[in-house]
Amino acid sequence: MEIRVRRGLAASAAALSLGAGLSIAGPAAPAHASAADCEGGANEFVDISDDASGSVVRSVDMGAGRSVTLHHGNIRGLNRGWAKISGTTVNGDLVWMDWTTNGGSRWLQCGPFAVNRGPGTSKTSAAKTTSSLSTYKFRACGYLKNAGQTKCTSWW
Repeated sequence: MEIRVRRGLAASAAALSLGAGLSIAGPAAPAHASAADCEGGANEFVDISDDASGSVVRSVDMGAGRSVTLHHGNIRGLNRGWAKISGTTVNGDLVWMDWTTNGGSRWLQCGPFAVNRGPGTSKTSAAKTTSSLSTYKFRACGYLKNAGQTKCTSWW
């Protein structure tokens, strides 16, 4: 499923609830989240280095020498998943990670996070603890500023 990234994402991000369950935007209306919804420990995400790498479990070729990958690895003592865009990036390329607890019919969009350290630098999303539950999944998505295209990996 393709998600369209809108310029100037609204500050009115989807309200999140992790108490009795996860309230997230559904596929008919993509989450209009912001990076703040998963930065600095929000919603149990952790901030990681933009150069962080782990085991790549999914990837998508964005074209123009760029790729988006879904990683998992040990971050602060726990197995966590995160998205990363790398290659011939330009400032303004975006990456985010979608997280679902019900197999993908509804999800939370963690990001987007913009490449901002110069051409050819990578950017990651925040990281989220993984689970062995079959309905608890991640996917990585990206948007190329100059090509105006969005692509996502399959769910993992």
